[in-house]
Formats: sequence, C-alpha cells, structure tokens
Amino acid sequence: MVATLNDFGKFGARGIKGSDAVARKLDELADGIVTPVTVKRGLMARLHYLTRTEHSRRAARDAGLTVTDRTLQAWLEGKRRPSSANLERIDAAYRQVRRHNVARHLLRRLNSAGGTRVKIHPLNQSQVPRPLQRLVEYRTMNVRRWDRIVETWASGDHQGLDDAWEDVIVDLGSQWGQYQYVTNIGFAA
Repeated sequence: MVATLNDFGKFGARGIKGSDAVARKLDELADGIVTPVTVKRGLMARLHYLTRTEHSRRAARDAGLTVTDRTLQAWLEGKRRPSSANLERIDAAYRQVRRHNVARHLLRRLNSAGGTRVKIHPLNQSQVPRPLQRLVEYRTMNVRRWDRIVETWASGDHQGLDDAWEDVIVDLGSQWGQYQYVTNIGFAA
C-alpha cells in the first residue's frame, strides 16, 4: 500500500508528512494570537507584538516585514490598512518571531522528565482498495531529545525538521517507514 515516498498516495492513501504534523502541533503549543490578521483586532495584536520593543522590531524586519516606520505608525494608528500582501507578511513575521520567542520555553518543557510521549496516528487508508491496505496501528513513543526538532521548527527550516523527525522515527524499528506520512501526531508540553 505505502509504496515509496516519491509516489505516496498512488493507491489512495491520505496523510501529511510526519514533520509537518509535528510543526503543526508545535505551532499549536506556541499559542499566540488566534484572531485572524484580516480582522482589525488580530492585525493590531500582531503589530503591537512586532513593534513593542526595538528587539521585536528588528526581529520583524529579519522575518521579512520591511516597511518604513512611518507606514507602521499609520497602520498602528488606523490611518491606513495594509494590503493583502502586507497582511500575509505581517502574519508570517508574527509566526516566525513568536516561534523564536517561545522555542526555549517549549524545549525545556518537552525535554523535562526524560522526554515527551508522542502518539502517532497512521495515514488514512479508507480510499485504498482492500487488497492493498496494510495494518498500520497507532504508535506511541517517547522522544527524549527535542533540541534539533525545536531548533529547526523555530528557524523555519522545513528540510531540517523533516530530517530531524526522520532521525526520531527510526526508533520505531523496521516499521518506521510506515509512519513517515500520518494523519496526526499528538503530544503535550
């Protein structure tokens, strides 16, 4: 059923890369502003987060929000509204700065007490013809060292996160390839 990574889904299996599921869960744990950037409240909250100190302004610029101070001030005062492209930049900069700011705290929580228990939900085979389906069970494992995972997530290095997650799932033994694509990965910190 699960052929190679190059032809994943060939027979109808559905899922996402395990590293993407880990990134999604880390983003959820990072909390942050829930209101969308397209709503005034969400926009203002993000702008205040990105401009409250010189350090956060510098981080926002490094994250791709390269507008003048005058434009930022006009947005903050409500005199002008950012374009759709700038709303996307604001949201992306917020996510990147937020990840960087919470990474150390998350890492400490995930590594405490010998690591964090992770539950891996296998890929969805409901659309795969019966003879091609494999028995792929829910798996749990304890991830003891989150350093590389959190570091690559915080920096936005997708390939690095993929490599770091692959290094973790090989601990599942000979079945690790069956868990490269999943429906969900759950853990708490």
